[in-house]
Amino acid sequence: MIVIILSNLEIKNPSKESEKVKNLLYFLKKNKTLSKEEFLFVLDNITQEEFKLLRELAYSVREENFGNSVYMRALIEISNYCSQGCKYCGIRRNNKLVDRYRLDKDSILNCANEGYLLGYRTFVLQAGEDKYYNDELLCDIVSSIKKNHPDTAITLSIGERTKESYQKLFDAGANRYLLRHESASRRLYDYIHPDSSSYDNRIKSLYNLKDIGYQVGAGFMVGLPTQTNEDLVEDLLFLQKLKPEMCGIGPYLCHSETPLKGNVSGTLNQTLVMVALTRLILPNCLLPSTTALGTLSNTGREEALKAGANVVMPNLSPVEHRVKYEIYQHKICTGDEAAHCRNCIENRINFTGFVVDMGIGHHKNFGG
Repeated sequence: MIVIILSNLEIKNPSKESEKVKNLLYFLKKNKTLSKEEFLFVLDNITQEEFKLLRELAYSVREENFGNSVYMRALIEISNYCSQGCKYCGIRRNNKLVDRYRLDKDSILNCANEGYLLGYRTFVLQAGEDKYYNDELLCDIVSSIKKNHPDTAITLSIGERTKESYQKLFDAGANRYLLRHESASRRLYDYIHPDSSSYDNRIKSLYNLKDIGYQVGAGFMVGLPTQTNEDLVEDLLFLQKLKPEMCGIGPYLCHSETPLKGNVSGTLNQTLVMVALTRLILPNCLLPSTTALGTLSNTGREEALKAGANVVMPNLSPVEHRVKYEIYQHKICTGDEAAHCRNCIENRINFTGFVVDMGIGHHKNFGG
């Protein structure tokens, strides 16, 4: 039987179960760890009352470690070509309706130059797994950005590569690498990926990045078809083990041109629970408030900040290409110019009671 997380949010649990959930949350805040059985009890029994406590605890941990600051990163989506066929993703190679594009080196450098003038000091280069961007070209792009703007950090999110490739990019100046594990449940990972994808290689790649010295980002989707609370517990246990410096958590949003079309998307509350639990597990983690949450709900990103997130990534990609990078449909902010996007998000952050930090914002283990 599939357990739907938070299906009983509006139903008050018996006092004994409620108290146990609260005690486990307090224990997690103090010790940063729970057992598999304890995590499962929390997810199976949490109600609105305990959900409120969880968010309060996550917010307090966030405040202890980051104050009221929110790091602002500039996202540049350099290509929507992808050699993979992930069953949830709108830019999968099998989708013939995608209007494909690639940014050349000059276009990427122009985006970075514009972002630098707007105050950004971290650039996130994201793409599908596009073989066009070989090591030579990517290293040239990374080193050129660093040459032009030595007081910046570069995050790459370009999929699985060899350890040798990761090393070359690191040596060229890349500081961080975001590679969502997507699901730590082998069953679910295999369900949402084609046969050509390897769960073992995805996990190995994350540890390769750790070995090289990157600030590593993992992450997963919430609300995937067939996903159970047991699957989500596997994600939490994996985060406890890997201890990534970054973690991207967002809702699964159904795309009509994928094999998973017709399924129900994840919800805001489901995702906020996992964001908050991750903050308690990884108190120093750089935890994005994702655009997918803003797509799901008008105040989704603000709610994530109040549940423990501390990073936002406004889009710096050329406006004419943004709508083409459609992992999920109805993505927000695809028509905003870079300056407008930055100002809009900053105003929303300030209105929520936080302040924007445009600095590099390394993980504390890498100099803070």
